[in-house]
Amino acid sequence: MNGGRGTAAVALRAVSLAAGLTLAAPGLARALPFFGGGGKAKVDIAARVTPGAGGMTILPNGSIVLSLHQYQKTEGRVVEIRTNGDVLPFPNERVNAGDDPDAPFTLDAVLGLQCDKKGVVWMLDNGRRSEVSPKLVGWDTEDDELEQLVTFGAPAVLPTSFLNDLALDPEEPFAYITDPASGPDAALIVVDLSKGLARRVLQGHHSVVEDEGAEIIIDGAPIAVRRPDGSTVRPMGGAGPIACDRKGKYLYFGPSAGHMLYRIRTEHLRDPELNSLDLQARLEGYAPRPPCDGISIDSKDNIYISDVGAKAIGVIRPDKSYEIHAADDNFLWPD
Repeated sequence: MNGGRGTAAVALRAVSLAAGLTLAAPGLARALPFFGGGGKAKVDIAARVTPGAGGMTILPNGSIVLSLHQYQKTEGRVVEIRTNGDVLPFPNERVNAGDDPDAPFTLDAVLGLQCDKKGVVWMLDNGRRSEVSPKLVGWDTEDDELEQLVTFGAPAVLPTSFLNDLALDPEEPFAYITDPASGPDAALIVVDLSKGLARRVLQGHHSVVEDEGAEIIIDGAPIAVRRPDGSTVRPMGGAGPIACDRKGKYLYFGPSAGHMLYRIRTEHLRDPELNSLDLQARLEGYAPRPPCDGISIDSKDNIYISDVGAKAIGVIRPDKSYEIHAADDNFLWPD
């Protein structure tokens, strides 16, 4: 992956969000109040990369930036797939190697990342590959330089923290982060980018803790993570999917292993005078949904869901109904 073209192993599939949607017969597991089935949106292969991707964002010039999942033990952390198909370390090889002592910073374990409207790519580094401090890195792709680096410490993060994904406020200098931690201590982290300050909120609340008894089932079996010794462990299903609407009015989020999407006004999250109890009182259970690992919102407030159990991309309409938008057997853990 060091500057060469990626080889076929994992394919990114582009889904046309303008395609028509159909409802299929009901019957998802646990008789949940939504429908499953195959959507009819067109699915095309957009690019191929060798290691497993963790997250994705798109630059103003059309390049795709991918985080490489730390569980795959990749040499690189983040790559850019250019429009001509070249796959390059992002933002450059020095910071991507993870062990250059002379680099201004190094990336350790990036999953969540997002490009803002100014072309700054914000990369959430959970630090769990090498057990280093987690951080948020903003890279200005226009000037090819570091925009900002925020390192997290207590009490915003815990020894059990595993910073998973992030959403950027499109109108205010804030970022919002999901931390599933070890389960009961899951939380959101609110980052004031203008001050470089972070605070932990909603820790232990049901909106960020996995539903009791919930499991993510794929091909009839619950998912598990294989340890280096060959044993397996059930992954934590707390706070995962997160997205801010295009106007910056609401933040949507929930536990990965959960059946409800929640939302709260961003103005409340930005208010440092409101504690977790105050925020709980302002929280709204927005809509039922399947277990998922990522969400995205379009300009018409359609919320797209990575429906991992159904190997599909679903959509929550503004009327809160849920439909399968596209399904494909190759959607192995879409995000």
